[in-house]
Amino acid sequence: MLRQAEREIVCVAHFIAKPGNEDELLRELHNLIAPTHMERGCIRYELNRGIDDPRQIAFIEKFASREDFDFHCSTPYIKGFFESVAPRLVESQVVTLYKEIVP
Repeated sequence: MLRQAEREIVCVAHFIAKPGNEDELLRELHNLIAPTHMERGCIRYELNRGIDDPRQIAFIEKFASREDFDFHCSTPYIKGFFESVAPRLVESQVVTLYKEIVP
């Protein structure tokens, strides 16, 4: 029987930049990395860009618990991104939560 992580939460936040806004979106998302790495429970917070389509940008995130992830989502910089930046620069977004299947 496969086991999944008990408490850790993995989040994949996938964004498609509005045409011509790829670099600005990357800069705005990059600004979220340093403060997030300082958060309690942040295990992984990694920004990625599509190889075949540079408009596709994704964060791969891992937090020690759902409470830590929820705290992350409530921070002023994350709320500010989704309220002010995303409407200007993001064509579409999908944020999906997972439980890691452990070895």
